[in-house]
Amino acid sequence: MRNKTVTVLFLWKPTGELRDYLRHGLSNHDTIHLVFPESSSDHTVSDYAPSADIIIGWRPDAEVLKNANQLKLFINPGAGVQHLIDLFRERTRSHETVLVNGHGNAYFTAQHGVALLLALTNKIIDHHIWMKSGKWRTGDSEASSIPLRERHIGLLGYGAVNRTIHRLLAGFDVTFSICSHSGSDIEFSRENIHGIYPAEDLNIFLDQVDILIIAVPLTNKTRDMIGFAELNRLGTDSLIVNLSRGPVVNENALFLALSESKISGAAIDVWYDYSPEPDADGFRFPAHLPFHELDNVVLSPHRAASPFNDLRRWDEVIENISRFADGRKDFINVVDLERGY
Repeated sequence: MRNKTVTVLFLWKPTGELRDYLRHGLSNHDTIHLVFPESSSDHTVSDYAPSADIIIGWRPDAEVLKNANQLKLFINPGAGVQHLIDLFRERTRSHETVLVNGHGNAYFTAQHGVALLLALTNKIIDHHIWMKSGKWRTGDSEASSIPLRERHIGLLGYGAVNRTIHRLLAGFDVTFSICSHSGSDIEFSRENIHGIYPAEDLNIFLDQVDILIIAVPLTNKTRDMIGFAELNRLGTDSLIVNLSRGPVVNENALFLALSESKISGAAIDVWYDYSPEPDADGFRFPAHLPFHELDNVVLSPHRAASPFNDLRRWDEVIENISRFADGRKDFINVVDLERGY
């Protein structure tokens, strides 16, 4: 691979700043040819597809992939590949192609998750709204804060996001339990890890924790992973932060648990209806149930990956392109198409 030109096709036209960052990061490889199309139209991109060894983008058109006869590596630069699984299962029947799920936004998602948790525990939103309306110093008579000290935080999923959240929250005098499909492979690297559980021990894990932070991919196995029974196991003092995908937590169960105080509160960044119809007042809510009417939630419009203009999020993409150019196959965050993540 070292002596062969490696053509990298982008499915959109990146900003000039990003183009310069990518070129600089790959400057040690004179065999790499970056193709930035003038237009992101399917027709324009399809013209470049036949010569592409690597394609980078979020939602490739099936026709583009069909024309990409020499494609060996597809990099999705944002976490979440459930929309690509069937497409690449079909492709790999006739073309050997590696699908990579980028984790460049993991730090930002983790930061947002911690912010959501603290907004929930410290009732930031409530007091902000009261102060905006001129209500000064309500004290603890309304919306008193919930101490994090001595809480038991459950990390459901232990990929890049929850590993970072673990590090960010470790100084809060809390303990952690971890539940992951690779639970047996996680080392007790910190003194405040109470337990590590494989996915089949989800109920045992939930019985131990009172704050649940969810960061797992959406697959057939994780859809509705948290339902009525699982929420009841958490207890009435429990809090949930969902950073994964909405349907990992059953919508009806979550709404009922919140509205009936089966759990204390939830911070939600991922939703159930991404094309909501406006209501009579022109408002659009991304769920089938009125979560916005509840007073024990913090709502976030799927923006944990912000800021999108941070260039360091592309370092993993640069590394994977470099490895390809060097003839390596040990790419970062390769997707297992059978598992779906």
